[in-house]
Amino acid sequence: MAEGQAVAPDVCVVGEINPDLILYGLPRRLEPEKEILASGLRLTLGSSSAIFAHNLSALGTRVGMISKVGSDSFGKVALDRLIEGGVDVSHVSKDLETPTGLTIILAQPTSRYILTYPGTIFELRYDDLDFDYILSARHLHIASYFLQQGLRPQVAEIFCAAKNKGLTTSLDTNDDPDDKWEKSELIQALGFVDLLFVNEREAKKITRNDDVNDALVQLSDLCGTLVIKLGAKGVIAKRKSETWRSDALKVDVVDTVGAGDSFDAGYIHRFLQGAEPQECLKSGNAVGAYSTTQEGGSEAFRDGERMRAFLRKSGLHLS
Repeated sequence: MAEGQAVAPDVCVVGEINPDLILYGLPRRLEPEKEILASGLRLTLGSSSAIFAHNLSALGTRVGMISKVGSDSFGKVALDRLIEGGVDVSHVSKDLETPTGLTIILAQPTSRYILTYPGTIFELRYDDLDFDYILSARHLHIASYFLQQGLRPQVAEIFCAAKNKGLTTSLDTNDDPDDKWEKSELIQALGFVDLLFVNEREAKKITRNDDVNDALVQLSDLCGTLVIKLGAKGVIAKRKSETWRSDALKVDVVDTVGAGDSFDAGYIHRFLQGAEPQECLKSGNAVGAYSTTQEGGSEAFRDGERMRAFLRKSGLHLS
């Protein structure tokens, strides 16, 4: 790298950036036309891609993002939080016409409603990508596959370019708001994906199979290593004929928002250090569990000393 040139990221994240507005203390039943009071509120960094990037950076991995936000206060809130977390946002562009997306989460005792205005999430396109920057990294991560409407038709091409340059790759599909779970473009992309992260519901939806073990076999045939996040039941990974499992850590859960993205960050952090899948699963579980100890998907990671103490207690020593 030439003298004076910026340090290349270890991980380039291509995806969405938006804040989360989370309301807490809501009743189980929400009645129309009735004013319902929340007991708590948090405006924080949201979106799978940005939470992953922020928390991976907190673990000590150099992270850069390619994304798009609006020229508005929501975009500034999200970018400021990423910058504070050490993420390189120099390749995040601003759309002067489309507002930044926003997710409103209505947290209830045992479930939650997730309401998203996509805004600039839909506007990120192939032509917005700086491939010199992407290919300067060691690893490429794309999240919220089904939300990336402007980018989705070329995701396979993006991953192919990364693989041809020698990068490792990962994808977290997240939910499909349209509930179509169209697989043709996804299957093409998975041929270039080293690590596929999904939760149990997503695995079943993508494969149209109600048995998670069958879904595990089907999806693992399409990518390098498949990781299915099972929440309180832990996590399972499969690569060819090998299978690994890891139990979830037991913690006092405050908020599960962003726990899956934090798991991804913990896994990738150890993966880039050359760790075997079992150790990566352990790392992912510890980081995901830590995420749940504070409100929002990234708030816990703003306290580096507390994070390191928690991870040491869980048997994970950052390096």
